[in-house]
Amino acid sequence: MEEGRKKKPFLFALKTTVGQEVPTAALIMTRVRKLKLPVSAVLVPPGLRGYVFVEALGETEAEGRTVAEKAKGGIKHSRELLRTPLPLSEIENFLTPRSPVAGMEVGDIVDIVAGPFKGERARITRVDGEKEEVTVELLEATVPIPLTLSASWIKIAQKKAE
Repeated sequence: MEEGRKKKPFLFALKTTVGQEVPTAALIMTRVRKLKLPVSAVLVPPGLRGYVFVEALGETEAEGRTVAEKAKGGIKHSRELLRTPLPLSEIENFLTPRSPVAGMEVGDIVDIVAGPFKGERARITRVDGEKEEVTVELLEATVPIPLTLSASWIKIAQKKAE
């Protein structure tokens, strides 16, 4: 490489078998280390199934693509590498963690998906964003008893009527 020429990062999307994103990324990282390829990151964003992102370094887009192709070459669940690199802004929303209470409001009807009340329906009476907890009242209960549950234990079934 000539002095003064800088390698730039190019972010390529790699299609994978759905559900095999993490093992595929691990195999890619092993291959990158073994072949000492100029790859700065391999990303598996939560909530985006069927894709792994490879940040390859190169002087040109074509060189970056070649590096990404070498990194994925022969790995079992890797499919095709998308033609053009993506700007980071395209996947930024997948990289920022989302709070489990985001989108939950007082009055929403929820299904309880974990814990001792699993399978019950309830109405949200309070949302605590700091602790990521919600207080609910079971719909089928004769006497309304407030239950405070982790927001990850519930799933919104129906938004409150406006």
